[in-house]
Parts: sequence; C-alpha cells; structure tokens
Amino acid sequence: MNTDPWARGPVRIDSWLWAVRVFKTRSAATTACRAGHVRLNGDRVKAAQTVKIGDELRIRISGFDRILIVRQTLVKRVGAPLAAVAAEDRTPPRDPMAAAGLRDRGAGRPTKRERRDIDRLRGRDQGGEHSDR
Repeated sequence: MNTDPWARGPVRIDSWLWAVRVFKTRSAATTACRAGHVRLNGDRVKAAQTVKIGDELRIRISGFDRILIVRQTLVKRVGAPLAAVAAEDRTPPRDPMAAAGLRDRGAGRPTKRERRDIDRLRGRDQGGEHSDR
C-alpha cells in the first residue's frame, strides 16, 4: 500500500484544496469551484481542472480572497505542518477597519455621536454640515 501523499504530476484542484486543508470536505471544494469562488491563475475553474507546482489560486471564503501558491501537489489529505509546505499563503492581512463598521443586529440606528465616530473611523470628510457645497 502506497502511503506517500505527494503526487508526481498535476492533481485535481478540488482534491488539492481538500488535501491542504482549505476546505473540510472535498465536496465543499467542488461546490466552491462550481460557484466560481476558485480562480486558477486568474481564470475561474471547474473542480476537475488540474493544478501544478507554481500555480496561483485565489479562493473566495467568507467575503475575503485567500491567495495560495502551489509548492507541492498532494493526492491525500495531510496534517497542518505538511499542508503549510505544500501551499504558500500570500493572503494580505485583513483590514481591521472593516470589522469596525459592524453593529449588533438589535442595536438600532446609530445616534449622531455614533455616526460621527463611524465616519471618523472610515476616514470620511469631517468638513461639517455644508462640506459638499
């Protein structure tokens, strides 16, 4: 029985995404490919598309793009240390300001003071009442 997880050639993209632990199941990876959330070198791909060493993948997860470079091809799911070797993560850090605009569902409309604080956080103009004229 062959227990070597490393592939010698190209492998299916859905299988590789599952093997490097981007998705919990292969069917979730297949669904993401079908929905157009996976791009290989800038092009949308189907689940059966093959990846090879050096390819760039952009995966849309939870509203953010995750950028991965294929360093090794895998045929079996591996642990996190080996998965880190197989995929180089070039995802830029998330903007902490993006989460600042979220409000609790039952909080209602912001008060004038809260709105001004939100505007200040988002970097909007502080010109006053008639700043657009």
